[in-house]
Order: sequence, then C-alpha cells, then structure tokens
Amino acid sequence: MPLPVRSLPVVQNWDCHQSGNCCMEYQVPVTDEERQRIEAQGWAGEADFLGVPLFRVHGPPWARQYHLNHHTDGSCVFLSREGRCRIHERFGAAAKPLPCRLFPFILVPAGDHYRVGVRFACPSAAESKGRALSAHDADLRDFAAQLERREGVTPPVVRPPPLQGRQAVDWPDLLRFVDALQKLLRDQGDRIERRLRKCLALANLCRQAKFDAVTGQRLVELLDLLAAGLEGEVPADPAALARPGWTGRLLFRQALALYARKDRGPNRGPATFGRLSLLSAAYRYARGQGEAPRLHGWGPQTTFEKAEEAAGPLPADAEALLERYYLIKVGSLQFCGVTNFDMPVWEGLESLLLTFPILMWLRRGLADLPPTKALTRALSIVDDNFGYHPVLGTGRQRFALRLLARTGELERLIAWYSR
Repeated sequence: MPLPVRSLPVVQNWDCHQSGNCCMEYQVPVTDEERQRIEAQGWAGEADFLGVPLFRVHGPPWARQYHLNHHTDGSCVFLSREGRCRIHERFGAAAKPLPCRLFPFILVPAGDHYRVGVRFACPSAAESKGRALSAHDADLRDFAAQLERREGVTPPVVRPPPLQGRQAVDWPDLLRFVDALQKLLRDQGDRIERRLRKCLALANLCRQAKFDAVTGQRLVELLDLLAAGLEGEVPADPAALARPGWTGRLLFRQALALYARKDRGPNRGPATFGRLSLLSAAYRYARGQGEAPRLHGWGPQTTFEKAEEAAGPLPADAEALLERYYLIKVGSLQFCGVTNFDMPVWEGLESLLLTFPILMWLRRGLADLPPTKALTRALSIVDDNFGYHPVLGTGRQRFALRLLARTGELERLIAWYSR
C-alpha cells in the first residue's frame, strides 16, 4: 500500500491549459512497460510517424534509458499541431508516461507520507489557474502508487536530510523546523523580503545550536523563542543594510546566469546558441556592464546598469504570489534533500532564498510588463532550473552559495534587490 499523500494548506490551483511548453522542453524517460504500451498503440503506421522513431535511447550500453522522441524544433513527436498530446486525445490520460501525467506536481517522501510540491515552471501553476489542489487528490494517490511501482520500492525508505554536516534529526523534528519557517513566511505583518531575511536569520541561529537533547515540544518552544527574538534583530527597513560587496555581486550574477538560462525548446535563449555564444554570455555576466545577454526567450532585454535601479515595492498581489511560492517550496521540502541535489536543510534553504534577488532582478528587466505578470514570468524561468540545473548542484556552485551566506552577502542581496 503506498504512502498517503498530503497536500499543503496553501491556496494553490492548477489545471493544464495546453501551453505545450512542457511537451517541447523536457526529455521524458519511459519504462520498458510504458514503451511497449505506446508501441502497441499503432502509431508507426500513421503518416505523421513514417520514418519518425517514437523513442530515443540515452546513456551508455550498461545504463540505457528510453525517452520520448522530439522533432528538430524541440517538440515531442506526440504533440499535435493544436498543442495537445495525441496519446491523451486518443487513449486518455492514463495511457501517457507517468512523468507526463505527474507534471507539474512533485511527490516528496517525508517519513510516513508524501508531500505535494508544484513546479512553477508551468505557467498555469505560477498563475494558480484551474482547480484547487484538493481536486487532484485521487490522481495524486494513484500517481504515488505508480511511482512506487516504477521505482521498485514500496514504500520508499528515505532518511531525512541532515540539518547540516552530520547533524541530523528524525522526521517529526525536521518537520517542526519546517513549520517554524512556514510561520515566518506566513507573517503578513512583514513584507516578503523581511520574512525571507528572518528565515535566513533563524537558519544562522540554528547552525550554532545542537539539538541532541532538544526534541518534540521542547524544540517547538525553542524555535518559537528564537523566531520571536528575530523581531529586534532583523532590520525592518532593507535600506538599513549595506549594498552587496563586489564579491557578492559577482557570485550573484554567476548564479543569475544559471537560473535565467534556457538551453532547449521554443524559449531557448539567443545567447545559448553555440559554445562561443555561451562563453561570451558568461564573460558579460561576470563583467556586469552593458547589455545583459538574453539566456531565455522570455528573458528581459535590459542592461546590467538598468537592473540595479530601484523598482519600488511590490504590489499586494505580487507579494501574495511570492508568499505562495516560498510556502510551497518550504512546506513540500522541495528545497533540500532528494529534490535539491541532496543538500542539507540549511544549505538548501539558502539556495532557495537566493532565488529572491534573482527574481527581483528579472522583474526589473521585464519592466514593460505589469509588475505581477513580470514576476510570474520570472518565476517560471527561475523555477524551471531550481533543483534541476545540474551546475547548481556542483561543488563549485555550492561553495559560492556558502560564501554568500557566511559573509552576509545573501542577506544584503535580498535587501538590495527588494528596493
């Protein structure tokens, strides 16, 4: 019997609105059973599939894996001219590979249950368009059962990610830390950027403590006490913090270049065509002057100097959008462990908080759009890479993240780009 699925108490809606982006941008792995089922559907005899393989093989001979094939324009071979899945149209949703059915949901094992995450890379998820998550509960339970069969583990045994290094707690206490972070994120008495700086401050305090003997209700009380003390420690006015230093700005722009990048599909950035173009773009992001290379088709046409200018406070609906995003990322555990390059809790939280100044930078560059629309687009760009772009999980990038956090640059970046 699969683990139960628990949706988060966050107002989040979703339904597929057939943008077709996911069918043109992602490589979809299929199991042998899924491949055989699709082959038996009779596509090979149709005119649109003559000479067109249904699948491609990836990986070395000892670890080969089949993926759905794509045309030269990046579109899945099963994507119709009307932007719909042919398999779905003809045989129903259940006939599609599981990754296609599951997207944009993510099922994250959390001890005795799955938590439901959402990828804001899907524009409909970012805009919260469609039915409430609770309307998908039956499908999500079915997906959980299929996922366990697909992975060959029932139920999945996943150890909780450590807080840091070798310091670990059990699942119930780990979720108490998550609850403490969510309380800070829900506090609408602060603007979202201060809530994020409070989360960072709580993480810094917890890094210095040991929790060997503090557990259960005592841990809840300690975390409540630490969170209450942040009111006097975290400046209310972001202008009270110094501008990020040279090193912080350099490392920020390098991370920005990774998060704002799209290498395949219809939204592939002009600056990603060819190795020389990428090298040139990397140099210009490191230099941080003049026109910013467009690494994503949805990315802004702006200059580095323009992006440093204050954009003013976010409107209320944009604040609500960010609150929803960070509550889902934290509450679903998409920021650490198996969903984010096996990062410990506090490192994963820092990687998540770094997305805020990146989102604000992109929002400034998309000044021709209404503020909330610009932020929604920025979220789809950034969340496409969060936890997925392989470079973000490398030792070099994780060292840069640690450097930003330990030197106070991450806090200054959050404050600076909130102006």
